[in-house]
Amino acid sequence: AYYNMFDFPPGTKGNSFVHDPKVANETDVRAQIRLQFRDVNGELVAVQRSMVCTQKGKKTEFKTLEAVITRTKHGEKVSLSSKCAEIDREMISALGVSKSVINNVIFCHQEESNWPLSEGKALKQKFDEIFSATRYIKALETLRQVRLKQSLKVKECQTELKYLKQNKEKAQEIQDHLSNREAQLAASKENVKSIEGQLDPLKSSLAAVEQNLMKVMRLDNDVKALESRRRQMEKDNQDLQQKMEKVFQGTDEQLRDRYQNHQRTVKEKDKRLSDCKRELDRATKECQRFTSEKSELLIERGRLQLQADRHQEHITTRDSLIQSLAAQLELDGFERAPFNERHVTSFHRLLKERQERDTEAANHLMREFAQKEAMKQKQIDEIRDKKTGLQRTIDLKSDIQNKKQVELKNVKYELQQLEGFSDRILELDQEIEHELEKAERNSNVETLELEVRTLQNEKINLDKALRKLDQEMEQLNLHTTTITQMEMLKKDKAEKEEQIRKVKSRHSDELTSLLGYFPNKNQLEDWLHGKNRKINQTRDSLANLNKRLASVEYHKTYVSNELKKKEAQLSLHEAKLFDVCGSQDFDSDLNKLQDEIEKSSKQRAVLAGATAVYSQFITQLTEEKQSCCPVCQRVFQTEAELQDVINDLQSKLRLAPDKLKSTESELKRKEKKRDEMMSLKPLRRTVVELQDKDIPDLRNKIQNANRDLTGLKGEIEEQESLLQTALSEEDGAKARLQDITLMERYQTDIRDVERKIAQQEAKLLGVDLSRTVLQVSHEKQEKKHLWDTVTGKIELNQKLKQDQQNQIQQLKSTVNELKAEKLQISGSMQRRRQLEEQTVELTTEVQSLCREIKEAKEQVFPLDATLEKLQQEKEDLINTRTASSKETQEKINGIKEKVKDINKYVKEIENYIQQGKDDYKKQKESELDEVSSQLAACEKQKEKISKEMETIRQDIDTQKIQERWLEDNLTLRKRNEELKEVEDNIKQLVKEMGEMKVPQMKNEQKHLEEKIESLKRNHHVALGRQRGFEEEIVRFKKELRESQFRDAEEKYRDMMIVMRTTELVNKDLDLYYKALDKAIMTFHSMKMEEINKIIRDLWRSTYRGQDIDYIEIRSDADENVSASDKRRSYNYRVVMIKGDTALDMRGRCSAGQKVLASLIIRLALAETFCLNCGILALDEPTTNLDRENIESLAHALVEIIKSRSQQRNFQLLVITHDEDFVELLGRSEYVETFYRIKKNIDQCSEIMKCSVSSLGSYVH
Repeated sequence: AYYNMFDFPPGTKGNSFVHDPKVANETDVRAQIRLQFRDVNGELVAVQRSMVCTQKGKKTEFKTLEAVITRTKHGEKVSLSSKCAEIDREMISALGVSKSVINNVIFCHQEESNWPLSEGKALKQKFDEIFSATRYIKALETLRQVRLKQSLKVKECQTELKYLKQNKEKAQEIQDHLSNREAQLAASKENVKSIEGQLDPLKSSLAAVEQNLMKVMRLDNDVKALESRRRQMEKDNQDLQQKMEKVFQGTDEQLRDRYQNHQRTVKEKDKRLSDCKRELDRATKECQRFTSEKSELLIERGRLQLQADRHQEHITTRDSLIQSLAAQLELDGFERAPFNERHVTSFHRLLKERQERDTEAANHLMREFAQKEAMKQKQIDEIRDKKTGLQRTIDLKSDIQNKKQVELKNVKYELQQLEGFSDRILELDQEIEHELEKAERNSNVETLELEVRTLQNEKINLDKALRKLDQEMEQLNLHTTTITQMEMLKKDKAEKEEQIRKVKSRHSDELTSLLGYFPNKNQLEDWLHGKNRKINQTRDSLANLNKRLASVEYHKTYVSNELKKKEAQLSLHEAKLFDVCGSQDFDSDLNKLQDEIEKSSKQRAVLAGATAVYSQFITQLTEEKQSCCPVCQRVFQTEAELQDVINDLQSKLRLAPDKLKSTESELKRKEKKRDEMMSLKPLRRTVVELQDKDIPDLRNKIQNANRDLTGLKGEIEEQESLLQTALSEEDGAKARLQDITLMERYQTDIRDVERKIAQQEAKLLGVDLSRTVLQVSHEKQEKKHLWDTVTGKIELNQKLKQDQQNQIQQLKSTVNELKAEKLQISGSMQRRRQLEEQTVELTTEVQSLCREIKEAKEQVFPLDATLEKLQQEKEDLINTRTASSKETQEKINGIKEKVKDINKYVKEIENYIQQGKDDYKKQKESELDEVSSQLAACEKQKEKISKEMETIRQDIDTQKIQERWLEDNLTLRKRNEELKEVEDNIKQLVKEMGEMKVPQMKNEQKHLEEKIESLKRNHHVALGRQRGFEEEIVRFKKELRESQFRDAEEKYRDMMIVMRTTELVNKDLDLYYKALDKAIMTFHSMKMEEINKIIRDLWRSTYRGQDIDYIEIRSDADENVSASDKRRSYNYRVVMIKGDTALDMRGRCSAGQKVLASLIIRLALAETFCLNCGILALDEPTTNLDRENIESLAHALVEIIKSRSQQRNFQLLVITHDEDFVELLGRSEYVETFYRIKKNIDQCSEIMKCSVSSLGSYVH
């Protein structure tokens, strides 16, 4: 069947299917199979398959190269390669039969030809493949699985639908609440807008009234401020008149002319004073310039002096270093310092000569040391070469010695082996005979044969017992289905009771703690409904509390904002008061400021009068020549005393105008501050009202709101905790509701199972069930185990018998091998003499080499001592040279360092002299003297200008007193005009205030405030209610957005559609399953009936025995099958029938009956399934058949050929070694020739076409 399906014969691989490359003496052997046939359409088809077998090392590798199908269409050949299509599928399509029919019916190898009598599982598989039932059974199984899944889906949908319905109803309820709250929210918003519409005009009216009252307050403040200012101006005018000596009596024009003339005089003096100041500034700048130049020259002189001192230090240090180095080097002429240039040059010359001599001496010493080291190294190299030569000789002779010793050892070992060979010959003679006699004596072949016969008799008895148990099992199998179903029902009942127990144990504690008892489904649903009602009530209560909380929070927010505004207003007013007063005590600061103004006015009057008094006193003391004090009339004793008093009075007179000016400016500042404070008196009253009344009231309201908020939040937290507890209990109960529902379904199932168990028990009434199928099966297994044990013992004894025979045969072979070994040892004994001579010679050579090596080592030892001594001497020379070199180098380096220091100082000295630092120092000292003289002249000019400026200032001070008197007159006249203007303003403001109706406006303000407060309260309540509605709407919307409520109605509708459609689909699937199953059963029954009819006819016409009437194939299947049960399974078996008794043929028939039954079954299958492919190949059909059955088989085949000779595509292939069978077939008129296959001289197969008539004359 290889060219059809690429299937090799059983037990073979591709490399054994092709000619072996080793036999062909080739690396590669290529093979090709060709087949030509007509397909189901009658077209000619040629198939070609190519392969190669390659020898790789010890293994051969098989590989299929290519397969080609060639068809002839319209006179042209069309090829299809395996690279483009699957050849197996093309062959199946062309032959018109399935692969299983090709392999098991048409082409069946001899080794697998008895498959109809194989074990049940393999037989079932082959029949399923032949009937093509596998894919239909898979289709049934798929339908069953799909329907099972759909049934589970329906149950899941029903459970889910219940919860979806609850969710839909709950969502509808929430939606109704939401609509209600939205309508209430819209009404609340309209109410808020209405209140706000009423508030706006009232606020506008109140703002207008407050603006008018504020205007009245401002007018009142202005009147009070103007009156205060008038009183102050009157007082100031009185004070100014008292301060003045006299009041100017002329006109205003005369007063201004006199004041302008006085101003011109003062300006001229000021101009002269400015000129003097400029001259003084110039003189001061000159002095500063000369002082700066003097400072720079002093710094330069100090720097030059420092360099001169350092120059002298360098000379001293150089001389000391020269003295020290000259003493060290023992140079004469350098004992006394200082040294001039000649001494220094002489010292450098002598030092250079001394350094050259020291360097030459050191080089000479190093050369002597180098010569000594070279001599020592030469001696060391000579001894080292001599030692190396001796060492190389030792190594060479040691290698030769080692090789000789190894060779000697091998020779001795070989001699030792040869010494044992003589003993080995004697041992072999004894061992050969002893082992053979012992094996023959210990063998018990006869005993084993006796035990085998006994065990075979026992095995026959066990076979009879097994057949009896099979009959009993067959009787029990009639009721097996009922018993099995009853056991399965009981098991199902126990499982469901266990599930109920688990559910109760899992939820008993929780449900008992919630309800006080373990509920059923209805009780739990009623409890959940009541709990849900309580939760809704709690939520409503919580919503009302949230509304109240929102209202209180809004009121608190409003009051807090008002408090912030009042506090900001208070802070602003206090800041204004603080900016003006400098503190918060307004009244005390105002009184204090009034006292300070009075004091400043008196001081100004005193200072204004003091100028005239001091001038008069000075005039009396200077011009009138009075010698007593004008005040106390004390007589001055000396002129100096008098002059001191005059100077003191002049200084006070000079300072009086400045003090008067500062006092007046201070007085103006305080008056301005007093006016500002007077204008802030209404602001002060507002601050007091805010501090004492408004802000405390607002804070009390906030405290009350906080107290209410705390209480409401406590109530809300309590309600929320109750709500959370209720929700958690509800969630827990909902989570357990599904298990309670499942438990009730289990209880319903248990009642159904108990009813079915009762029905099954009714069926088994009157049946003896003392021995169950399980007991019979167990006993059968024990018998089968004994049967296997006996069979194993038989095989073991036969194996022991064979092993003993093999052992005796092996010992005989060992005897022959030992004889051969004895001959080999005898030949080896002749080599012993040669090895003994070789041993003596090698021993002598080894001793000679040892002696030579010892002598060489004795010569090496003194060389080592000499070499070590010379190396030590060389090392001592190197150390001495190193130390001497180091000492000389350190001495030279020390002298170089000192010379370097001397040269450094010499260079510094030469640089100082070359730069001419001494002359430059003298030049700077002369420049310093000249600048000092110029600075003294400038200081004298500066002093002269200062004295002139002092005289001018005294004149200006005297003029200022007169100027102050004129200014006071101008100020007095200006204040009188301002006072008149203030009085006119007061009259005008009083008139305006009289025109405004202040009491009516205050009453209106109070009325408007009460109305606004009432509307605000209503507004706050409405806003709180509105916020509560908004929060409830948000909560309802949030609940509707939750997964269980979002699209709840659509989910319910979709799930209902899915459940209904799934139920309809399940009904259709059940109908499809039953229709397909019935079709399969009908087809199977028809085919089996047809096959068994053909088998019965063939058996009766072929089999010549009398013990079997006929045989048939039985297929057992369960008749009560629906889509909810497991898939249908056919159990096939071949039975032989004698009379009314049907027995399994497997294990009960002879080899010939087995072969004949298999052939007949294959012929019947071919008749049934090979209508499109009439090919049938029989491989060795006469195996194990006796002559009578062979003849009847040949007769049956001839009848088949005769009946199907008119079929155009029928072809029978018979492969056999039985020439008599061929001759029997040839007696018919349908067989004339046959093909004989044999190997030629080259071991290649040859095919010969022969005539049937030549069978008798064929020479093998």
